[in-house]
Amino acid sequence: MIEALKSDEIITKVGGRFKLCALIQRRLVQLMDGARPMVERHGRSDLEIVIDEIMQDKLRPEYDLTDGPTLASLSPSQAQGLAASAAGQLPADFPA
Repeated sequence: MIEALKSDEIITKVGGRFKLCALIQRRLVQLMDGARPMVERHGRSDLEIVIDEIMQDKLRPEYDLTDGPTLASLSPSQAQGLAASAAGQLPADFPA
């Protein structure tokens, strides 16, 4: 087993297990499509390469905050429903 996966350091470095899984998957696809590793291979598998890239801070998730709806793109009732759901309550007339 890959030693870095035994501790929570790599999980906290990336921001959670699901983000780690997505990051590893995206990088594995890149390597399989011919991208060059950012660390020396030394006979290691692609998965070991990706883990090492993350641990050496050569690979980290990028967040695109422009994706998804913004409050400006929502109708007034949708924005009200979103705000209410964030507060834990929905208005009685909010469509399900």
